[in-house]
Amino acid sequence: WFLKITAYADELLEEVGKLEGWPRQVRTMQENWIGRSEGVEIQFPLEKAQADYHALEVFTTRPDTLMGVTYVAIAPQHPLALHAAENNPELADFIAECKQAKVAEADMATMEKKGRATGITVQHPVTKQAVPVWVANFVLMGYGSGAVMSVPAHDQRDWEFAQAYGLPIQQVIEPLNNETAVDLSQAAFTEKGRLVHSADFDGKTSAEAFDAIAEYLSANNLGRKTVNFRLRDWGVSRQRYWGCPIPIIHCDDCGAVAVPEEDLPVKLPEAVQFDETGGSPIKKMPEFYQTTCPTCGKPATRETDTFDTFFESSWYYARYTCVDNDQAMLDERADYWLPVDQYIGGIEHAVLHLLYARFFHKLMRDQGLVDSDEPFTHLLTQGMVLAETYYRDTEQGGKTWISPLDVEVQRDEKGRVTQAFSSIDQQPVISAGMSKMSKSKNNGVDPQAMMEKYGADTLRLFSMFAAPPDQSMEWSDAGVEGAQRFIKRVWKLVIEFVESRAAVDTSLPLLPEVLADLSDEQKALRRKVHLTIEKVTKDMQERHTFNTAIAANMELLNELAKFDYRDPQSKAVMQEAVEAVVLMLSPVIPHVCHHLWQALTDNVGHYVQQTAVIDAEWPQVDKQALVQSSLELIVQVNGKVRGKIQVATDADNAMIEQIALASDNVQRFINDKTVRKVIVVKGRLVNIVAK
Repeated sequence: WFLKITAYADELLEEVGKLEGWPRQVRTMQENWIGRSEGVEIQFPLEKAQADYHALEVFTTRPDTLMGVTYVAIAPQHPLALHAAENNPELADFIAECKQAKVAEADMATMEKKGRATGITVQHPVTKQAVPVWVANFVLMGYGSGAVMSVPAHDQRDWEFAQAYGLPIQQVIEPLNNETAVDLSQAAFTEKGRLVHSADFDGKTSAEAFDAIAEYLSANNLGRKTVNFRLRDWGVSRQRYWGCPIPIIHCDDCGAVAVPEEDLPVKLPEAVQFDETGGSPIKKMPEFYQTTCPTCGKPATRETDTFDTFFESSWYYARYTCVDNDQAMLDERADYWLPVDQYIGGIEHAVLHLLYARFFHKLMRDQGLVDSDEPFTHLLTQGMVLAETYYRDTEQGGKTWISPLDVEVQRDEKGRVTQAFSSIDQQPVISAGMSKMSKSKNNGVDPQAMMEKYGADTLRLFSMFAAPPDQSMEWSDAGVEGAQRFIKRVWKLVIEFVESRAAVDTSLPLLPEVLADLSDEQKALRRKVHLTIEKVTKDMQERHTFNTAIAANMELLNELAKFDYRDPQSKAVMQEAVEAVVLMLSPVIPHVCHHLWQALTDNVGHYVQQTAVIDAEWPQVDKQALVQSSLELIVQVNGKVRGKIQVATDADNAMIEQIALASDNVQRFINDKTVRKVIVVKGRLVNIVAK
């Protein structure tokens, strides 16, 4: 059973480019998987019709190389190959070998190119010369027609095959510039260029020849321009027990009939017996598959295949919107909630689950079940957690993996492992570097034990700070301890401020009341606070770079630790700052921030009703706080930094020059030289040229 996903290929490809909230890598992977290519379908007539074939049809994106075809290659499963093998034992053995090999498409570029001649020839559509047909292991039956025209002079794969079997190599493309050397004894020339040895098409560029050759073939009923897709229809049936039964009944008279709605769902029988022969046990259970036709009432057979599990995972997200509806697949609530705002999943799902979910969403849209075009607005593909791995070789040639918790390590100055010993028996173990945490390599960390030792917030902070969420993260005990130290610093700073505030008899002034009277130091701190709020908000909400958001808070905390808040006005500024830090860190270390927020907002005048941190509003950027009254500029004399100056943000170049030249340090380096030129780079530096 198949779903015709190819009917949606154009839409799936066109709209993947509009998914701006998806990683570029995932969108590129889907574009490549769909694989739209414009080319020409070409007919190579068989010199003698065989197996009901009068011509071999090939698809090519390079019709400009047609005159260089020296053989046609077909897939081992091609009907013409199977027909030729009936009287050719050597070919039959080769086809059987290819069937058993089952080479993945990704490996075909690097594998050894093998083939056998079929003894069949086709006619070149232009020259009318005989062209031999070969069976080749690098041709896939599932892509196009299972046949390709082979141009060894201009395709590396075809060149390798021709070299292996002594087939002709005919150059028909030369470089557009005469500087590029073409040595077909070493490799194929695969670039586009100008046609040579191509009869009436000589001298045309590859682009011109594309159209000219396509027109010639079309006029002679031997080809046509077309669009091809790498994407194939989705086979959704599986010959296994585990899965959702396909609700189809097979009747000799009526054909395939859908199970009536009132008889849904079809449930798998639970009392099944598995045996050593493999296969689905329900195929051997007449009590399951014997039934009657819903249309004519005659004896019929129930479908015993089950759905691919991707079938269900392609729309589960939509079902969450109305899970209590037992009368329909979806209801109007789906339109309220969908599309999903934020979807999180591994990069391994880029071209299967995520593509199928997009396809399914469009099917549901076309059935009136949803009114949106795409299922997921934003996508985050999380990285893996890596950890050190250690092992010992076994006598049987295998490996015994040893937990990093049971290993004592010595490292060099760069942190590289120099020696490793088991802490259990003190014998050496071998370091295998960092790899994905897994049971098989015994390098996992028990999160419960870590939480009991450090607390959940410490683990959350380390996990989010160690790496961007879309990249792999290296587990480090030292990193966890560093996260705990930072939390202690946050706690100490906030609690000390709260205690100092409580020690003052007078109530804390509200910040708006003192804004006009702030000192330069207080204004500078407010600017730092609101720049941090701006950055953290973007990092968390738009970029999802939580590690840089945490780093910005660490930087702000360093500034707060140096701030003198003994007077009431400074305390009002500090109150705003520490509130912002606690709120910005609350998604990362919620338990700690819950307690700190309670302490911060207790008995503070502008909090009429105390709220939990989870209910508090996210801090907003005060644009006025970002405005600077002055700037610090670097001053260079003859290209070397000789000082720094403070200037008003609205100072003109003349004023900046005057302040720079009056600087004591600058005067010292100018001395008795003559100033020839002063260059002001607005907002950055002043360069004085003196001789």
